[in-house]
Amino acid sequence: MRVQLIGIGTAVPEFALSQSQVRDLFLAEPDIAPLTARLIRAAYDNSAIERRHTVIEDFASGGGTFLEPESRVIRSPGTGPRNELYAREAPKLSETAARRALHNAGVQPSEITHVVTASCTGFYAPGPEYRLVRDLGLDPTVEREHIGFMGCAAAIPALRSAWRICLTDPTATVLVSCTEVCSIHMRSSPDPDQIVASAVFADGAAAAVVTARPPERGEPRELPAPSRALELTGFTTALTTDGEQDMAWIIGDHGFEMTLTGNVPRIVGREVRAALAPVLERTGAIDQWVVHPGGRSILDRFEQAMDLDESALQRSRAILRDNGNMSSATVLFILADLLGDPTAETGQQVLITAFGPGLAVESATARVTAREPHESAASVLEEQAASARS
Repeated sequence: MRVQLIGIGTAVPEFALSQSQVRDLFLAEPDIAPLTARLIRAAYDNSAIERRHTVIEDFASGGGTFLEPESRVIRSPGTGPRNELYAREAPKLSETAARRALHNAGVQPSEITHVVTASCTGFYAPGPEYRLVRDLGLDPTVEREHIGFMGCAAAIPALRSAWRICLTDPTATVLVSCTEVCSIHMRSSPDPDQIVASAVFADGAAAAVVTARPPERGEPRELPAPSRALELTGFTTALTTDGEQDMAWIIGDHGFEMTLTGNVPRIVGREVRAALAPVLERTGAIDQWVVHPGGRSILDRFEQAMDLDESALQRSRAILRDNGNMSSATVLFILADLLGDPTAETGQQVLITAFGPGLAVESATARVTAREPHESAASVLEEQAASARS
């Protein structure tokens, strides 16, 4: 049975900030220490990020909860107001990305049987998976699950869950949604980890449609672009020997407090080859590398560790440049770029990998395939019934 990812949709907030604009806001903080200023300049200027998007309107409107209206001093609201913004804005991004994914997949909302969501930047209940069912007008019997707090790597476990659902239920069509509004936890701080977090994280949402339904029979019909899909072929997970204290976060009084030490790129560089060895043994040569851009230095270390040509991670670097690190949504942005690339050839092997708290290495393999219309669930059930009768 072939399980395919047949469409991806992405969304970002309307407010875009240049990296230099955000840097200068932090450098303008009153009484900033010279060492802190040097750390800010280094983190922002070496990030390989040109712009990011945010749900925080204050940066565009001139002030509010997160920014003093006249002085432009960065405020530090409590966790409550930050999470209220998450609960208000994250569902909008999720819905937009999901509707685009459905359109790109050529799938009607009524065909969705399962919803899998992932997010790590806020809380509300009923949760993101419930809101998608309601906001998209899906059948209330749609099965739902939410993956929380697996960080930047969460898209891969979410796709793995969809893959397993489809392997056990050939009538299933699963909507996977990853939405993060990282910017709501931005704060002014002399702590190097917080400076790096404020320099790289951004907001965005992405959704994917996954199904095992066979291609539709009869006359071919026109499908939305792009003309490619991905056959999901396997998943692997591994924990590195250290890193538990290097990538983590907790809920503080003023938002989520991020730990992202300089050891993370070194750990990735040292251990990723062994973590991915089982994947490479199974698949052989990789034609397309989809690597989560946790930061420029992580991509640099990964490239060196895997002996890759500098062009291998160009998609990851381009998404980082234009959008920053959108945590779990970022890998799907890169996959969307891959599916839209006319030079991506049918049959090419794809490795998808991302790094999460722990330090965890989550990976998936896929194969580029041609897009085809898929049969309805009713057609699949009818065929199964006919087969059983015979």
